[in-house]
Amino acid sequence: MASVFKKDPAFENIPSIKAKTLRINLNPDIYGTFAEIGAGQETARWFFRSGGASGTIAKAMSAYDKSFSDAVYGVETEGRYVTQSRLKKMLSHEMHLMEERISRDKNPDKLFFTYANTVATIDFSKRYKGHGWVGIRFQLDPTQKEFDEIILHVRFKQNEARLQQETLGIVGVNLIYGAFYKYNKPRKLLKYLYDHIDRDTLEIDMVNFSGPNFKNVDNRLMSLQLIRYDMTDAVMFGPDGNNLLPAAILYKKNILALRGSFRPVTKVNMDMFEKSYEIFIRDPAVDEDNSIVIFEITLSNLKASGEIDESDFMDRAKLLCSLGHSVMISKFQEYFKLVEYFNNYTKAKIGLTMGVNNLVDIFDEKYYRHLSGGILEAFGKLFFKELIVYLYPMKNPETGQIMTSNNVKVHPRMKELYKFFKYNGKVMDIIDYDPEIMDIFSRDVLKKIQSGEGGWEEMLPEGIAETIKKEHLFMRTSDKLEEKA
Repeated sequence: MASVFKKDPAFENIPSIKAKTLRINLNPDIYGTFAEIGAGQETARWFFRSGGASGTIAKAMSAYDKSFSDAVYGVETEGRYVTQSRLKKMLSHEMHLMEERISRDKNPDKLFFTYANTVATIDFSKRYKGHGWVGIRFQLDPTQKEFDEIILHVRFKQNEARLQQETLGIVGVNLIYGAFYKYNKPRKLLKYLYDHIDRDTLEIDMVNFSGPNFKNVDNRLMSLQLIRYDMTDAVMFGPDGNNLLPAAILYKKNILALRGSFRPVTKVNMDMFEKSYEIFIRDPAVDEDNSIVIFEITLSNLKASGEIDESDFMDRAKLLCSLGHSVMISKFQEYFKLVEYFNNYTKAKIGLTMGVNNLVDIFDEKYYRHLSGGILEAFGKLFFKELIVYLYPMKNPETGQIMTSNNVKVHPRMKELYKFFKYNGKVMDIIDYDPEIMDIFSRDVLKKIQSGEGGWEEMLPEGIAETIKKEHLFMRTSDKLEEKA
């Protein structure tokens, strides 16, 4: 086995970035290339300055000029270079050269790696802060044919290009070090990406692990850690379970968002989605081919029972993904913050699907006392843009009355404000709902599942009950997915 796995007491609890690079440089087996575009060669610089880099660095390069970059990595048909696809091309090309040019016969113990980034730092107007893709493709066993890979997306928050470049260099070192020495503890690897970096200088809003040594890593769970560790405010993953970059998915899209606990997803949830989507795409301003539906869960909802139960989170995620939906986890407890987030990426139509009880909460002043402008400030952000609330009715449990936008009870002080938004078309009732399912609530279904009571199966969309039974979802009440130390 290669020496990267040997325990070296002298390097335990490494205090500095220089010490990390030196540990890698002094390992005779780790050997690879650096390809950095757009923000200097800040990562490679750390390795060169630490000493002993000749045994680690096969090549370090920057292909700043687009023509040269295209000649090396291929032409980008969309004309964009700070993309995940560009990063993957860089990793693939450089690793291919490593295998082609470094003889395995002469170097049987070498652990090949290639580190790459493609980055745009802050522009001169300072309106665009900058972002980038960072990744490493590597092996932990020289006989391993398939490589492991870690890919990140970062957003800079500093206001000087030089500071952003320095931050990127440190992130790169932390990533390479983590890949070789913390690969078996991916959550800790994520935390260590911020070693010697202030959290308010950099946002990491996407990460994906792949390869033989990460086959048991669920990227949805890693996505959750980005939220838990305050690395970002929102994360997304697709039906295939891989994490998505919110900015790329939301960019210039028409967005329909449905917030809920989905614990589990019920027929009511799907009726809300299907009926509101039919209304949404009929809007002349909405292009169906340029629209996305998001099932959103707030972090506070995941913490409803105290600390986050990761097995419970995964159960919800598996069911929503099995239905073919994209899922967002966010810190945005208030709806106006969610809409504000969407507005960072699109000026197109935004729809929020919600029940009557959620609408009543929106008009509750207590949620906005922390704002200097109170509820008016929040509503300015919520309803200022092209936004419509699609309201799903609720049956009053005491009277049996169907509650809609026409008879909803808001606080007396909020009545006129509510009327203003109602009569300006910002709230639209879903009228073709299914009255037969209005008594279905996720919390009741969950109780039945956990108590072993029957009759819950018909409350769920087709195929969901079978999945729950097959995978024993929601049948645990306290277990958590804990990472081994």
